[in-house]
Amino acid sequence: MILLFYHYTLWHDKIKNIMAKHLILVAGNIGAGKTSLTERIGARLGWWTGYESVADNPYLSDFYTDMHAWSFHLQIFFLGHRADQYLEASRDSRSSILDRSIYEDAHIFARALHHMGNLAERDYLAYRHLYELVVNGLPRPDLLIYLKAPVPVLMDRIRRRARNMETGISADYLALLDSFYDEWLGAFDLCPVLTIHTNDLDFVHQTNHLDTVMQRIQDKLSGKETVDLTK
Repeated sequence: MILLFYHYTLWHDKIKNIMAKHLILVAGNIGAGKTSLTERIGARLGWWTGYESVADNPYLSDFYTDMHAWSFHLQIFFLGHRADQYLEASRDSRSSILDRSIYEDAHIFARALHHMGNLAERDYLAYRHLYELVVNGLPRPDLLIYLKAPVPVLMDRIRRRARNMETGISADYLALLDSFYDEWLGAFDLCPVLTIHTNDLDFVHQTNHLDTVMQRIQDKLSGKETVDLTK
């Protein structure tokens, strides 16, 4: 009887975890594979998906023309856009997975713009103050998936996808972002972090690679620790 109850409890906990509503964030440098992974997990599991605003972004083209003039406007737009996504995800009955997090906007990209002189000190401080007010009212995520790849791999992926707005991205810029990611995640404590090294993974064409990543996600959500993926 005790053994039967033990197996029932394990089964019940597993089903409860699968059925529970989760908020999952996919973070990582440019070209790490965030959108590809978000699309495929959302499609396979029927989760609500949120993506970074690119085609419908009213500031992006101006930003790439003159970063110094438009950095503050772009960061404010992203702050509102991502906050809307978090709130929409919380209202949906399904689990949700978001392509990039609101936290990266402040700790990685706004910081980089400020570091490079494209975001003035007063604008940066005003943005960070507003950011803190916004994030304090948002639901906490259940898991952050951090996709990581070496800078040469990122550069190769960016070249192959050939987006006009990304032609000015340099290896030095990606390396700067990478260093900011390391610092940010070293202190990140809002939820568990699952680091996945994507340089040898192909979620798009290799079903077994996607299966492996999804199993890692399920293990992390259930509290099961496993060995890191490809390093």
